[in-house]
Amino acid sequence: MLSDHDVNALVAARHPDPFAVLGLHADGAGGLVVRALLPQADAVAVIDVANGQPVATLQRIHADGLWQAALPGRGERFDHRLRVGWSDGSEGQYADAYAYGPLIGDADLHYLAEGRHLRPYEVLGAHPMVLGEGLHAVAGVRFALWAPNAMRISVVGDFNGWDGRRHMMRSRGGSGIWELFIPHVSEGDRYKFELLQRGGAVLPLKCDPFAHAAQLRPDTASQVAALPPARPLPPGRAAANQRSAPISIYEVHLGSWRRHPDGAFHDWDTLAAALPAYVAEQGFTHVELLPITEHPFDGSWGYQTLGLYAPTSRFGSPAGFERFVAACHAQGVGVLLDWVPAHFPSDEHGLAKFDGTALYEYADPREGFHQDWDTLIYNFGRHEVRNFLIGSALYWIERFGADGLRVDAVASMLYRDYSRAHGEWLPNVHGGRENLEAIHLLKRANEVIGAECPGAFTIAEESTAFPGVSAPTFAGGLGFHFKWNMGWMHDTLKYMAEDPVHRRWHHDKMRFGMVYAFSENFVLPLSHDEVVHGKGSLLGKMPGDDWQRFANLRAYYGFMWGHPGKKLLFMGQEFAQPTEWNHDAELPWALTGDPRHAGVQRLVRDLNRVYRGTPALHRLDHDAAGFDWIAVDEAETSVFAWIRRDENGSVALVVCNFTPVPRHDYRLGVPPGIGQWREAINTDSAWYGGSNVGNGSHSLRTEGRAAHGREQSVLLTLPPLATLILLPS
Repeated sequence: MLSDHDVNALVAARHPDPFAVLGLHADGAGGLVVRALLPQADAVAVIDVANGQPVATLQRIHADGLWQAALPGRGERFDHRLRVGWSDGSEGQYADAYAYGPLIGDADLHYLAEGRHLRPYEVLGAHPMVLGEGLHAVAGVRFALWAPNAMRISVVGDFNGWDGRRHMMRSRGGSGIWELFIPHVSEGDRYKFELLQRGGAVLPLKCDPFAHAAQLRPDTASQVAALPPARPLPPGRAAANQRSAPISIYEVHLGSWRRHPDGAFHDWDTLAAALPAYVAEQGFTHVELLPITEHPFDGSWGYQTLGLYAPTSRFGSPAGFERFVAACHAQGVGVLLDWVPAHFPSDEHGLAKFDGTALYEYADPREGFHQDWDTLIYNFGRHEVRNFLIGSALYWIERFGADGLRVDAVASMLYRDYSRAHGEWLPNVHGGRENLEAIHLLKRANEVIGAECPGAFTIAEESTAFPGVSAPTFAGGLGFHFKWNMGWMHDTLKYMAEDPVHRRWHHDKMRFGMVYAFSENFVLPLSHDEVVHGKGSLLGKMPGDDWQRFANLRAYYGFMWGHPGKKLLFMGQEFAQPTEWNHDAELPWALTGDPRHAGVQRLVRDLNRVYRGTPALHRLDHDAAGFDWIAVDEAETSVFAWIRRDENGSVALVVCNFTPVPRHDYRLGVPPGIGQWREAINTDSAWYGGSNVGNGSHSLRTEGRAAHGREQSVLLTLPPLATLILLPS
């Protein structure tokens, strides 16, 4: 018989080892005893699976639902089921969760504890599986959780009435891992974890950090979902992701790109039918999604995520997201995902104080709390936390076929004093301000992605002068493939906001980016951050009357597409959305019926076409050999001109006039050996909504007259507030 201590501990869900007393056990007299904790049961019998016959009827030995039966003469364990009659009059036959031994191998436990398990998502979380064969086969779900400081953990969900007494988990000792196989649980079932912390208090129910699916907010339960199959990048994607390839990114917030008339979100399949085709038609090479990892608050745009392994349920199931990625690839469009390892929100159902202690976050708020975002910071120094994060990065690329990740808020990870006053941060072990643990995490994540997912790439949103962000780790860098050029964005937008009459005094803002253009592998970002929080739209930043504003924007886009660096443009700016982005409504698509907005949309499409089709405009984006100034000091006229080259000697010319004054008979020095040039892009073309000043479709003949320090030149008409891209004809 059980001791009173065991009985009381079981019915109070505080037993340290429920497997020692529940299920089948030797009774000490050559027989067996079977026990089950089944609150709400009215009758329980044990069935022998081999013949389907009842063996014994269990007796209730505690009013809270502890049942027991002695099986004299049964010395050998046997496969059994429990036939249960419930208090609501229903009846069912169930495999016993406490009949199964440990399922996670020692090697997995070892690598998880060391933080060296490449794919922790294959072990932790909820995994549907079938145990046994034939008559003895049982389908169910193996649940596993890391919570080393918990005293007891139960799986609660739809399948057990959310009762923490029903399915208490097995502790795997010093690994901090808990596991339990629960028969008859299936995909779609909702669940959480109930944790008893040291000191005896039961925590608020926690979601699964490794859940592959979750309920739609405001509900917060995790949902059982199968692990997606591995999806290597399709042939051709690796080449399209190389540093020398043309990369032009369309940044998208899925919840506000398109919506139903009633404001509801489109699902993955509806988005898959529309977005990839639009991105391809506009000539972009990649689409970048603001974080689709599960998050509780729409207004965070996904940047305060709690489900680093779950595509948000706002748009449907994980399988729907798989189809979306496939649809993008079918259109020749790569998929980049914003990924947020820098911080997480403090919602009680999430990672905060997960087992009653600061498990995922730094304990000291001087290390573990982001003042800017009111969020918590991951403990980058903890092996298991780094493993959790790196596993997530690999998961999205390997299991959904994403082309890469854009890592958010890298600057905040690199520096312990980021946005903190003196005395509000703790130095590293050497007394410095760098977060050495975060640096190690980022390097390791990039190394793992490079080794396990060749052809995929990573981009850092990093706004400081930290050296070597896009240098390989073996050379001392962080290992990213690209870095956002925030300095270029800030300087050039400030210049463009100036009235043209004053631009002569700010000439350096447009050329300064070339001082450091090849210090990193840069992406030129005009992102969502520039059209929110009172900043207005890109069109709204442009000075002058209505005509000048559109002309300025078109000229700026021409400057950007002709400038070294990959391109990124936030949705809506391709048709000159005039108002600030609103995440609660779809883009104002009706504006594309206006010739001025449609003209900007056509320009972006043509810029992408010329950029992709002209090797000189992208092959040496990150090499000084691919760029040469022609006109750099003409501040009085606000004219800039430069040469772009590829490694084979092909060239393109880019000329910008940032005043509203047309400049006729402008003599431009050109490289030798090319007899004629043509306009490939004129942002002042009537096709784009401009005044149609320019050089027309006829060829421009090279003359033997010196200009800009070059022996040969061409004579041009520079349109007002416009950029020209000239190619050999």
